[in-house]
Amino acid sequence: MRTVLRHVRELHSFGPANNDHLSALRVAVSVAVPSLLLLVIGRPDLTIYAVCGALTGMYGRNERHQLRLRHQLQAALVLLSGVTIGVVLSINHLHGWWLVLVEAAFAGAGSVYSDRVRLKPNGPFFGILALGACASVPTAVPWYVALLIAAASAAFSLFIGFGGWIRGRTWNPGARRTTSRLQGQLRRKAAVHAARYIVAVGAAGAIGVLSGSGHPHWAMAAAAVPLAGADLPSSVHRGIHRIIGTLLGLVIVAVVLLPGPVALLPLFPGAEAAVLAVLVIVFQFTTELFMTRHYGLAMVSFTPVILLMTHLAAPSDPTVLIAERGVETLVGAGTGILVVVLIRSRRNPPAVPSASSAARQ
Repeated sequence: MRTVLRHVRELHSFGPANNDHLSALRVAVSVAVPSLLLLVIGRPDLTIYAVCGALTGMYGRNERHQLRLRHQLQAALVLLSGVTIGVVLSINHLHGWWLVLVEAAFAGAGSVYSDRVRLKPNGPFFGILALGACASVPTAVPWYVALLIAAASAAFSLFIGFGGWIRGRTWNPGARRTTSRLQGQLRRKAAVHAARYIVAVGAAGAIGVLSGSGHPHWAMAAAAVPLAGADLPSSVHRGIHRIIGTLLGLVIVAVVLLPGPVALLPLFPGAEAAVLAVLVIVFQFTTELFMTRHYGLAMVSFTPVILLMTHLAAPSDPTVLIAERGVETLVGAGTGILVVVLIRSRRNPPAVPSASSAARQ
């Protein structure tokens, strides 16, 4: 009973603050500038590619500029790979089982690479998210334009992340990020971890396809969330945070997309798209503000980011969109938790649950 109460308390506890507002501001600017440029030229529907590239700014948040640049370059490789594969699937109209197979394989490969370079946030989650998001919407521009938007947005995020160096102009030739060669026991752990991603993402996607969902990639992304936990308790906590945070975030989406503030605006051509684009920027700021302190609270903001940019790219019935997001999150997070419980490395050290460590992951 004490163990249960301890885990319940940890679900509500916050990790320590660590200049979160600075990281949130960097990410917000990284998202805002390309998104507003697209809005000005009348193409808010392309915001999805800009946001996927701008997620580069979420990495290396507390590292020095030189190390952050290297970290974000490594993250950009994962994100832009996901965007590229997603766009290829979209232009060739490869959905359903094709998406499940490709995204599961990408999740496994991304897991090995993420473990190798030690990405923070852990794992290939945002690459998986970018792949599914870009594959699920029609590509309304030539494929290379979509990739250029994502790449330019990622490059701008790199510039913002490194911009603070201008004040000090110091460079440490010996500074480098710690990586792992994945030999021996580490290679075995990396293989087990990759297997978890393949099984969880593939199983969640299969359930989504069989259920007839229009967005099985949401289940696949949600399945990857618990796998980034440092241990079993933190993995379960992340899954629960994902579910609760998403459901609360859907309430915000309902207020925005269903008859609400946006519908009450004195609409003129493009007004609603402009409001949604600005809300994406605002919610991305609050997402990053709480990402390392409380994952569930961050998901309350991140859910509107995903749904609003999806709605901008491919407008659809908000009721269906909200319902499918809720169901797919339950399926995906539940599948991810189950896989973590069933596929475990016997050589893993004993788990020491910690709310702050769970949040930091």
